[in-house]
This record gives sequence, structure tokens and C-alpha cells, in this order.
Amino acid sequence: MSIVALEDLPGHMPKGTTLAGLDLGTKTIGVAISDLGLTLASPRGVIRRAKFSKDADALLKLLAEQQVSGIVIGLPINMDGSQGPRAQATRAFVRNMEPLTELPFAFWDERLSTVAAERALIGMDVSRARRAERIDAAAAAFILQGALDRLSSL
Repeated sequence: MSIVALEDLPGHMPKGTTLAGLDLGTKTIGVAISDLGLTLASPRGVIRRAKFSKDADALLKLLAEQQVSGIVIGLPINMDGSQGPRAQATRAFVRNMEPLTELPFAFWDERLSTVAAERALIGMDVSRARRAERIDAAAAAFILQGALDRLSSL
């Protein structure tokens, strides 16, 4: 489909479907999925990045299994509000995904989502090694939960 404003995303989603949150990293893609009521985000793991076609296939397969009808992707904006190379790479990823799927994408400012995810994992006494495995999925859940909270406030 295309890129839509977050506020318009529910209008593109049939009832009984979920929303996905993505944290796009250089080595992994963290994935989180909402519940059917679009109120709670849960981490669903990571996709190890190889090359775009393999990444896209794995992601689209996972999204189909989870009945996803919309995607919120974290946009790594700098603390000063500017957009650097990581934000450009995220936008390029979405542009490359658009021809492969009808799912709408919405961007979400992900500033400090990884920091918040790491603090939460530390608070749960998750070991350093386990945190490294889970951090991207936890960050995706923070991104998605922020978007879900915003949608519920509209």
C-alpha cells in the first residue's frame, strides 16, 4: 500500500486483525505484535538480517501468520529532531517494502525506545547475554505500545 499517518492507520485495517511494530536495526529487525483489541504490544522476536529479499520474505511470512493488517515502524530521529542516515535507511526499507505488500506503514518517533527497553529488561533481571538477544524485540514492543496508546487517545 503506502505510508499513512498513524491516525489514519485504523481506517485501513479490517476488524479482527493486528498491528505490527518494527525496530529496524543493521543486524536484526525487532518485531512486536498487538492483540486483536489493539491495546497491548507483545515482543515476538527478531529476524536476523541477511539481504533485503530474504529479510522481506521472512518478515512478510511472520506478518501473515499473525494476521497483521498494518505496520508501525520506528523512525530513528536524532535528539535534536533531525533525521540522519539511520532514518534515511528506515525510509528506504519502507520504500522497498511497498511494492511487496498491500500493508500500510506508519512511522513512529522511536527516540529512546532502545534505552527504555534495555532499562525494562535490566529491571526484570535479564542477563546481559539474554538482553542482547531480546533488546530489538523489546524496543519494537515499546514502539508499538506508544503508537497503540496514541491511537487509543484519539
